[in-house]
Amino acid sequence: MNASVSDPALDLLSVNALRFLAVDTVQQANSGHPGLPLGAAPMAYVLWTRLLKHDPDAPHWFDRDRFVLSAGHGSALLYSLLHLSGYALPMAQLRQFRQWGSITPGHPERGVTPGVEVTTGPLGQGFANGVGMAIAEANLAARFNRDGHTLIDHHTYALVSDGDLMEGVAAEAASLAGHLRLGKLIYLYDDNRVTLSAGTDITFTDDCAARFTAYGWHTQTLADGNDLDAVERALRAARAETDRPSLILVRTHLGYGSPKQDSFEAHGSPLGLEDVRLTKLKLGWPVQPAFHVPEKVRDHFHRLGQRGREQHADWQLRLAAYRKQYPEQAEALDQLLAEGGCALPDGWEAGMPQFAPDAKGMATRVASGKVMNAIAALVPALIGGSADLDPSTYTALKDRGDFEPDDLVAPDHQGADGGPWDYAGRNLHFGVREHAMAAISNGIAAHGGAIPYCATFLVFSDYMRPSIRLAALMGLRVVFIFTHDSIALGEDGATHQPVEQLASLRAIPKLIVIRPADANETAYAWRVALQSRECPVVLALTRQALPTLDRAQCASAAGLLRGAYVLSEAANGKPELILIASGSEVNLALAAQQALLLQNVQVRVVSMPSWELFDDQPQDYRNTVLPPGMPVRLAIEAGVSQGWHRYVGERGDVLSVDTFGASAPGDEMMTKYGFTVDNVCLRASALLRHQAA
Repeated sequence: MNASVSDPALDLLSVNALRFLAVDTVQQANSGHPGLPLGAAPMAYVLWTRLLKHDPDAPHWFDRDRFVLSAGHGSALLYSLLHLSGYALPMAQLRQFRQWGSITPGHPERGVTPGVEVTTGPLGQGFANGVGMAIAEANLAARFNRDGHTLIDHHTYALVSDGDLMEGVAAEAASLAGHLRLGKLIYLYDDNRVTLSAGTDITFTDDCAARFTAYGWHTQTLADGNDLDAVERALRAARAETDRPSLILVRTHLGYGSPKQDSFEAHGSPLGLEDVRLTKLKLGWPVQPAFHVPEKVRDHFHRLGQRGREQHADWQLRLAAYRKQYPEQAEALDQLLAEGGCALPDGWEAGMPQFAPDAKGMATRVASGKVMNAIAALVPALIGGSADLDPSTYTALKDRGDFEPDDLVAPDHQGADGGPWDYAGRNLHFGVREHAMAAISNGIAAHGGAIPYCATFLVFSDYMRPSIRLAALMGLRVVFIFTHDSIALGEDGATHQPVEQLASLRAIPKLIVIRPADANETAYAWRVALQSRECPVVLALTRQALPTLDRAQCASAAGLLRGAYVLSEAANGKPELILIASGSEVNLALAAQQALLLQNVQVRVVSMPSWELFDDQPQDYRNTVLPPGMPVRLAIEAGVSQGWHRYVGERGDVLSVDTFGASAPGDEMMTKYGFTVDNVCLRASALLRHQAA
């Protein structure tokens, strides 16, 4: 397709309107980043006005193109684009940039500003999020599009910076995107060669074009970021390249037109009133008033908004025709595209397995795999994978196919799960790329139409923590599956034995962490994970087998839904001591309860798989589980004690692991670290003596 017919004078006027809306926004706040908007406004303008498919009146229209400002510090440029394009972002909000209660925070935040797809600012995250969005688009298109009925057909664009390309998470994501041949992924690289503290010549001299070519990307290099037609030609060439993701390296100038051009001083501080005046004079813009937008520019953007509304209306007609031709597929698609996130089909819980009592039992990672595969057919939104650990995390969805380009392998090849390889597959192979795996999963969730999960060992959640934090900040529906959850994993040693990771994850607001005690608690944990629409969920699962508890003797595993519950009451109903445990230590608490009963000590056992779910319960319920008048409490968990004192109180104790692990068989590890019935009884007796003193 040829370049669009344009009005050069109007284009320049519009670019400068974007530049100075951003500059005035930053100056008004006396805080922010003016350098990127001044340099990158031309390429952003070309993308938004000549190619981007979007409807300002319907920011959540599903077949819109996605735009990610991975260089989130340039938020003033994004807000200017959204305002002029007609989104519900009035000028008053630009004037309140970075102020309390505004919808224009310092870095873009999903769910705060209409039109913002993902929360960005931590560099590299948006880059990886975009890869997830492209995966989601390709998967849904392969599953639902039919000849003559193309409903899922959009691109994912991002504006990325030097800092983004330096981050390891971006390198991981770029490698995977190239392997997957995500042809609808197009990134504009703001190659201004300046970072926050200096020029890139002291830190970043990569040949980025060669690097991304080696990753399997299509690359183009533009010498002048102010050449609008060249930017458009490059974008259209990238769209025509359907077998590779694209990186367009655009040479720009940080702080373009200002006295601080090409200096790090233009990166993260307002220009100052005098430099704002000089910049406006140099680029031919009125010095006053601030926040000036010529009527011609407003009319121009309004007409472009109408184009998006027409595209949306056309899509609605095509959707209606699809529903008529393919009613079953349309119903399934409607569930995936339901407002507020994927709707769970009626009766989905009927597929949830129930596990019979079994003294030998199974590892909760094994139970989780059984649950996942039981519900996969009933919950078509479920899609995900592991960081090269499916045989250990039990997270492969059997017979659900593998998400891979179908031309990479022989036609008769089957994936490890027995299914075919193509973009319709629901098993993702992330490779050993934990950080990108988490950020990509966030992008899949943000795109919509899927409930993503990802898996690795709990100790490696450290590699993923920045992305997990952002999932919680955005309120994304992502399931993070972590197996090998304690020192009981054994011989791999301290490097692989998590001790502080549970506490670290529990410290993240709006993240639900669940450590189930047996197979049936694991099934209920998956209920929480699938039903949690606004909080991501962590499942911490064992490598070792755990007994499947006899629920005729213990309370129902449904108690997990409330975070903590009385699993086994004292024999006489009048407990002197409460043992609180999670995960694999719950069975230890039950055994200790019986041993203490032989010593005439009445004990209540509380299973506490999730602090967050418990803390969310009414105070009356919490008081029934942990009565204020029952101060003698011992918590048992094979992790650090940090945080447990809020539940055991000043008179309580915690049997924990407040040091690193060691290399030995798992049973021996638990014995050496004091997780034995005898030691629990000794600690409990000491508490009771202290109480009586």
